Amino acid sequence: MSTLENVIDGLNDVRCRIKVAAQKRKEGNVEPRLVAVSKTKPIEHIIGIYQKGQRHFGENYVQELITKSSDVELLEKCPDIKWHFIGHIQKNKVSKVLMAPGLHVIETIDSEKLANAVNDGWKKLNKESKLKIMVQVNTSNEKEKSGVTTDTVVDLYKFIIEKCGHLELIGLMTIGQYGYDCSQGPNPDFLALVDCKRDVCDKLKLNPSEIELSMGMSDDFEHAIELGSTNVRVGSSIFGFRARKEKQ
Repeated sequence: MSTLENVIDGLNDVRCRIKVAAQKRKEGNVEPRLVAVSKTKPIEHIIGIYQKGQRHFGENYVQELITKSSDVELLEKCPDIKWHFIGHIQKNKVSKVLMAPGLHVIETIDSEKLANAVNDGWKKLNKESKLKIMVQVNTSNEKEKSGVTTDTVVDLYKFIIEKCGHLELIGLMTIGQYGYDCSQGPNPDFLALVDCKRDVCDKLKLNPSEIELSMGMSDDFEHAIELGSTNVRVGSSIFGFRARKEKQ
């Protein structure tokens, strides 16, 4: 079990590595957003790195997001926390996710039905601002992973823009294949997401600067940054390795 001191050291190390990777970008060296993936990790570690300036945190499981975001101590000590939901959502759990205090973005919209459910749910809450979302793409075409196929991304993107007036679509997300050996060349999943962004921009006449790419995790976030990621989701490199958890 990592101590808070270990976690803070991990955060500082990741921040340094992000700075170096961002300087290697071909198109500018703007640093991407760091989302600290805190699934299965204790509240005190979240509060500890929040106090070191970390604001964006990611959760994969609905109930864990609800429990943590509603924690009394966390609400008091982390008033500006921004939660990213990065797990698969079943339609019957949409309303629970939307009730989470501090919900900032859902990165895993992968169908018109889910987009509609989130849009309708957010509308019912009468929020002043739109809810930020991303479209998840299954760039590796693995059956066990969620996400739209690369050839249907544009259709879903267009649907959300035209039909989901309470959602703010900010970009694309992928998980990619685990364990890819970057010595073999650029990760094809990351290149595929970059191609998806290009298709969306070309076919829907959108400004590339307005479309984010969420790709890269602990094992490959530096590589993802060099290829254009604007949002990296890093867990074990900050918090330490975690035990597997059953899906909810």
